[in-house]
Amino acid sequence: MNHWFSNLNLSGLTLAQEAAAETTAKVAEVAAAATATTPTGTPLWIVLLSLVALLVMPFVIGQWLANALKVKDMGNRIGMVLFALVVGVAPFALHMLTEDPKDKDKPRKLVDVFNYGIDLAGGTNLVMQVDKVAAELSKKPINATSMQEMVSAINKRINPSGTEEVTVRLVGTDRIEVIVPGANAEYTQRIKNQITNLGDLEFCLLANSREHSALITQAEQIEATRGTGVREILNARGELIAKWREPGKIHGTTQPKDVDTNGEVKFRQVERNGKPVTEFLIVCEPRQDRRIVGRDLVNVRQDIGEGGLPVVAFQFNARGGALFGQLTGAHIPEEGESGFKTRLAILLNDEVHSAPTINDRINGNGQISGQFTSEEIQELITVLNAGALSVPLLKEPANEFTISPLLGEDIRDTGLKATLVSMIAVFLITGLYYLKAGVIADLCLAFNMLMLLSAMALIDATLTLPGIAGVVLSVAMAVDSNVLIFERMREELEKGSSMRMSIKNGFDKALGTIIDSNLTTLISAVVLYYVGTDQVKGFAVTLFIGIVISMFTTVYVARVIFELLERTGHLKTLKMFSIIKQTNFNFVGKTKQFVIGSQIVILLGLLIVGYRGRDNLDIDFLGGAMVTFRSEGQEQHDIDTVRASLTKTFGDNISLERLEVEGSELFRMRTVIANDEAADSKNVEDQIRLKMRTAFEGSSFKLLQQTVQLGASSVIPPTTEKLVDAALAYEKGFEGGQQFTASIGQKQKPSAFAESVREAIQEVGGSQKYPDAEKLVEARNAVPDAAPTAETTSIAVRLSNQITVEDADKVRAHLMEKLDRQPIFEELTTFSSSVAGDTQAAAILAIVIAMVAITAYLWFRFHGMTFGLAATIAVLHDIAFTLGAVTVGAYLSQTAIGRSLFLIDFKINLTMIAAFLTIIGYSLNDTIVVFDRIREVRGKNPKI
Repeated sequence: MNHWFSNLNLSGLTLAQEAAAETTAKVAEVAAAATATTPTGTPLWIVLLSLVALLVMPFVIGQWLANALKVKDMGNRIGMVLFALVVGVAPFALHMLTEDPKDKDKPRKLVDVFNYGIDLAGGTNLVMQVDKVAAELSKKPINATSMQEMVSAINKRINPSGTEEVTVRLVGTDRIEVIVPGANAEYTQRIKNQITNLGDLEFCLLANSREHSALITQAEQIEATRGTGVREILNARGELIAKWREPGKIHGTTQPKDVDTNGEVKFRQVERNGKPVTEFLIVCEPRQDRRIVGRDLVNVRQDIGEGGLPVVAFQFNARGGALFGQLTGAHIPEEGESGFKTRLAILLNDEVHSAPTINDRINGNGQISGQFTSEEIQELITVLNAGALSVPLLKEPANEFTISPLLGEDIRDTGLKATLVSMIAVFLITGLYYLKAGVIADLCLAFNMLMLLSAMALIDATLTLPGIAGVVLSVAMAVDSNVLIFERMREELEKGSSMRMSIKNGFDKALGTIIDSNLTTLISAVVLYYVGTDQVKGFAVTLFIGIVISMFTTVYVARVIFELLERTGHLKTLKMFSIIKQTNFNFVGKTKQFVIGSQIVILLGLLIVGYRGRDNLDIDFLGGAMVTFRSEGQEQHDIDTVRASLTKTFGDNISLERLEVEGSELFRMRTVIANDEAADSKNVEDQIRLKMRTAFEGSSFKLLQQTVQLGASSVIPPTTEKLVDAALAYEKGFEGGQQFTASIGQKQKPSAFAESVREAIQEVGGSQKYPDAEKLVEARNAVPDAAPTAETTSIAVRLSNQITVEDADKVRAHLMEKLDRQPIFEELTTFSSSVAGDTQAAAILAIVIAMVAITAYLWFRFHGMTFGLAATIAVLHDIAFTLGAVTVGAYLSQTAIGRSLFLIDFKINLTMIAAFLTIIGYSLNDTIVVFDRIREVRGKNPKI
């Protein structure tokens, strides 16, 4: 793999081949692309020409239609509508005309143009484990702060736009759960790479015999006395001054001659894991505060380099630019015939990914270039932008499952059907009530949905049920805008205005109200995206896009259609139904009665909210436990039946999902931990196991349970035997400790059983006596000739000689008590209460910020604080009223009346917060309509 830094004015040979040769090959490749063909066999230039034609033709057709209909001044406007239509259809047309890259024989479906979320299509669940050994060696702490930084960094890497609906959350103290929508193996593997890639970038020098002869001599002496296993060279103060490092995996068969033909760059050939490897000597800055690392980058982006090839361009901050300038300035090429040039060493994740020559002093900007695919480019940009992980993760997940749709097929299908029915009802009611105007509105609504779904496909957004709710809400907002326009047009017609003037005034007078109402809803969407959590960002993105598009279709497209029909003589009258006639009801006079009624409902609701306490909150806002389990047999089980058994002991406040791994069925439950249980964390597992065993007593679901038998214990004799895992070879060995064999009923990895032994040691001896149980246990497969780490029913266990014989006996007894006849969990972790607290704070902050921003906007828009405060009070009233109604509904759900109304035990969760923000938008929408009327007649009526 070939890399060079043209923007850094760095040139020369790289670690793989000569740059000139690669550039020539790439130019030829680009030239060949001009005559390339698409999967359908069509030349690429024809496809590009057709694309240009599709973008230009709408305006040509628009001008032609305008001339034919004798409305020449409307040509560009008609062309814009047709252009928007082409853009809306394009993603679906391209999808249907191209082959499925995964299955060329599979017929394409329009619904496959979208990525579906975990709730609609299932996906892959990954549980990533911290590499404790690597973290200890690198002196990176594993604590709450570093783990939260990990969650944030991983989320930025795999979901930078917030539209992917990928869930990243902390489970336990050292694991991170990642839920990836869909089950595409290639996509999942790319996610794994992005998660585990540390992203450490460092700029050093390649050691050469002219400038670093003393350092090379020191490295050679260390190698001669201590072997090639020593890869770091330290100075007298213990500072790192050089290290041996090999090229990154992307370099393929890098040869030393490709780096330096004169033999001046220092490298060596060694054997690592039975394979020959070339290692280069890297010169390091002794002072860590002067090293140039990834934290010094302020911007990383894709750019075009030499020969039109894609490169990763980056920019340093002031500190990084200054240090890089000093580094390159100190190694400017020698003058004279020799023309010797020093080489940089660009290390990514401690591997040499490029070695360009230094031609001049460089500050600020640079490029990483080479034979990158678009996926590699994007992955590198994402990793560098997200920064290095706080602590390293194991490359392979601790658990990996295929997840069925979280909501279940019945609930999913019911939700989609309800959405479809509601959309049809909106179209029918609009068309029947407003007649011709309603039909035009329906056309614009269909146009709106087409463009919205097209925009989601273009940005590769993930479609979820909350996202679908955002689609429906944006359509509803569009209907509201149409109603405002139509009622304004009705008023103009009743005044005796002409049709043309009624259309003009109707759109003009409603425009301000439409903009204000939609902008306030946009404020809610923006706040929900930036302040809210990942689970509802998809809703915010869909709502934002939908409102922007609905304003275009309602204000622009609809007006073009109305004016075109009127000017061509096809719209001479505009009849509409009017169910609500002119009223003369004294609403203001009934203020006292309305206020008393609202206060009663709100007070009753808030009293019930206070009485229920924590029961009002869903798992999102409470600490909880997550457990993955399976049955003894291989038969499939109905998820509703399993859920019914669990609710007997855990109550209704659980979520359950079905998992599939290698054809085997598993279930994962999340539940709230009661206050008394959460106070004693070590009691949580006992409580969960007891409740799980009780839940399935007498049920057709036979919960898988473990059986344990421990062999006789003996003293570990002195031995020179190498331990299975080199990471367990600690200073204090196992000689003189206790060893025994455990026979278990269900296969388990030795590492998992070792974890149970470590927990037993902590519980028996306490953290003060045995502060680091990780180093006190070694477990391996006891079956002869079997892989030491493979799953087994026979496990050989060693206990360190630091554990007393008395405590070792207690550990054995504790293991029998804890493990024998206990439910087997594939996974049991607890949600941090601090994470739940952060979620609550984020939800409250989202609502507060939205209210403050909207109030400020209304204050500015209507030139008075009174309007903003009045709107805020009205919104708070609506939220309090809704909260009270939801709580009352939760109680009624336990009665026959509630069940007949299909009420459920409503819980306040992240989705409900999104609903409250939606209520804010709708409440403000109605309030702004009133405010707009007040603004319109202000000054005309002496009483105002």
